[in-house]
Amino acid sequence: MQYIKFYVTVLSFCGALCCHAQVDHFELSGFVTDAGHQPLHGATVKINSLTAIADADGRYHFPDIRQRQVQVAVTAVGFESYTGKRTLTRGANTLNIMLRPQTNELATVEVMGLTKAQEVNRQAYNVTAIDATKLYNSTMDISGALDRVAGIRVRESGGVGSNFNLSLNGFTGNHIRYFIDGIPMDNFGSSFQINNIPINTAERIEVYKGVVPMWLGSDALGGAINIVTGDRYRNFVDASYSYGSFNTHRTVINTAYTSEGGFTVRLNAYQNYSDNNYKVMVDAADINTGAYAPGTKIRRFHDTYHNEALITNVGVVDKSFADQLLVGITLGKNYKEIQTGARMVSVFGGWHRRGTTIMPTLKYKKENLIKGLDVIVNANYNLGSEQNIDTVNARFDWFGNSKPTGTNSGERSRSLYKYRNNEGLSTASFNYRIADRHSLSLNNNFSTFRREGSDELNPTNAQYERQKRTYKNVLGFGYNYDIEDLWSTTVFLKHIHQNNRDGADAHNAMDKLGYGIASAYYLTPRFQLKASYELTNRMPTAYEIFGDVENQEGNFQLNPERSNNANIGMNYDFSLRHSHHFSLHTNLIYRRAYDYIYYRLNNNQSKTVADNRDGVETFGGDAELRYSFKNWLMAGATLTYQHIMNTQKYEEGYSGISPVYRDQMPNIPYLFGNADVAVVLQNVGRQGNTLNIGYNLLFVHDFYLYWPSRGGDKLDIPQQISHDFNVVYSVQDGRYNIALEAKNFTDTRMYDNFSLQKPSRGFYLNLRYFINKK
Repeated sequence: MQYIKFYVTVLSFCGALCCHAQVDHFELSGFVTDAGHQPLHGATVKINSLTAIADADGRYHFPDIRQRQVQVAVTAVGFESYTGKRTLTRGANTLNIMLRPQTNELATVEVMGLTKAQEVNRQAYNVTAIDATKLYNSTMDISGALDRVAGIRVRESGGVGSNFNLSLNGFTGNHIRYFIDGIPMDNFGSSFQINNIPINTAERIEVYKGVVPMWLGSDALGGAINIVTGDRYRNFVDASYSYGSFNTHRTVINTAYTSEGGFTVRLNAYQNYSDNNYKVMVDAADINTGAYAPGTKIRRFHDTYHNEALITNVGVVDKSFADQLLVGITLGKNYKEIQTGARMVSVFGGWHRRGTTIMPTLKYKKENLIKGLDVIVNANYNLGSEQNIDTVNARFDWFGNSKPTGTNSGERSRSLYKYRNNEGLSTASFNYRIADRHSLSLNNNFSTFRREGSDELNPTNAQYERQKRTYKNVLGFGYNYDIEDLWSTTVFLKHIHQNNRDGADAHNAMDKLGYGIASAYYLTPRFQLKASYELTNRMPTAYEIFGDVENQEGNFQLNPERSNNANIGMNYDFSLRHSHHFSLHTNLIYRRAYDYIYYRLNNNQSKTVADNRDGVETFGGDAELRYSFKNWLMAGATLTYQHIMNTQKYEEGYSGISPVYRDQMPNIPYLFGNADVAVVLQNVGRQGNTLNIGYNLLFVHDFYLYWPSRGGDKLDIPQQISHDFNVVYSVQDGRYNIALEAKNFTDTRMYDNFSLQKPSRGFYLNLRYFINKK
């Protein structure tokens, strides 16, 4: 009931503000481009006494102009200036401006300004922003881009569409929260995961390590990933298709249309398909003869995956009542064959699952709804379903042979269980600027989960008749003090409430309060120091409590986690002889978590199950160094070290101190890094054509699969080094693009969760077409 009251209050507040906002004023926005329709980031736009700077898309915006007749002046380094008069109409106005190059332009002009990704990196938080636009000509998904960030290790259980577990500065899995444009992805369904969303969908990817901004409205324990799609272009088509090893196909279409009057239609669609029939090294035994063949290289035979997704939004932009008001629908469908269990000693030949996503959405955003007040409201509800299909009464071996079991037990647990993970989400965010340097923020995130299903093969199973429900509310309040380009500090509070129910009898409720601070100071314009601290809490997710009906058991007795997270960081940018540019980012981390939720094998080692440990302590650091020479050579490297120590002193089954007390946590890499280099050759073949040649190296130090101090066979996961190469040829200033990629070129045996093997060497071809009209 308190949530209903809260949202009635919020809606009433918004309604009152909307009424108050209906006053006469003028608004002007548009884009500044060059003659080739490329955005001019950093262009200065002046209207009478007002000034705005064009962003990375060339867009500028004046939300509140008091005069009808205005003088417009636009300047940019290396371009002729523009001046003109404009008579504005009430409400929103649009003026797009094209600047021409100066006739006395120098051979090389350095335009000073920051991209959106660079601006994000300047925040007080320990944050890294990836410019996704530089990866559009690759076959990469979101997880592939994240795997190159210092402090991150993306761990997958196989190829395309496989389960994944992201490690961020020692925290893994659900300790990390995922967002799209600040909206939590908790309820997006199995068709929308970071390892099947193409990189072309994003403008940038923001990685918050440790302390998470209050405005994300999350109960993350160790960090957050925010995928920012943005509104890069008002009218464009971006389409690509790729084909490669293991019969892998990917198609992506992103397009948008926005009229002069502000009506807009946006569409994102993609599909992934792969047989995932790469070779793995296993200890195999013939199920019929019993012949044992250790260390045999065998091709996977039951791991096909495909998914299709469509995201569409219709609405208006740049209106007096809304900068953005969109209604939409998100649709998804996926099919996944399950080759192995939690370890590769289990092999399946018929078990598979299907899933759908049907999710209506609402998005509203308005800056200066009243003077100084910005409002963002989002809502969605997933009506999709999932089905677990295990009807083959046989056992399989790695050679593809099968043997009837003579029972109706299926391969693991005979099932046609079809269920709905109906999940709803609503967020409301208010930011009020008290003065130039002071602002207040209020954010509320309310989510629901309800699983209901039935199994026609087991219609009387009481387990399937019990409703599984979760309600969670995250309320945050923050204050920010900011002196531009000198000092920024944010303090915040978060209150979290969660209510869980499993059937009529099992019920629990949880409340937690957290707080934090983040601050950054510039010693010089190019040398920034950062520090942040947070006492954070995370509630168990619905999947940890109820299981995922595949390879994870539920645990209704899980306790919430809490952690003290501290970060100290430094950003330093410098140049040598004007042509050699360097950027250094370093961070030191400390985490002390209590009731830490981790994943272990269940009793028969066929599934994973979430469980609590009394405590886990993490300390370490990461660093990233980037280098560029003029406009044609770029290189960089990252390195991460993390010591993740078990601090549970006493355990069941031991009379004294646990033998694994203060052990390094098993099955988590502790030392890893990346290195890359790229050469960009301009005007190859003809004017406007570009050739890009790149290389990327991945390094993972060896680590233990089981507890180091427990003795016996600890199964050391060996050191891994992988090499990727890519060549991209772009024609007509990027309108037509062709790319060739070689992944894991030396065919290194790559491992991840519980020694599950990842794809072997693969080759891929990507074709992309892009056109943009303002």
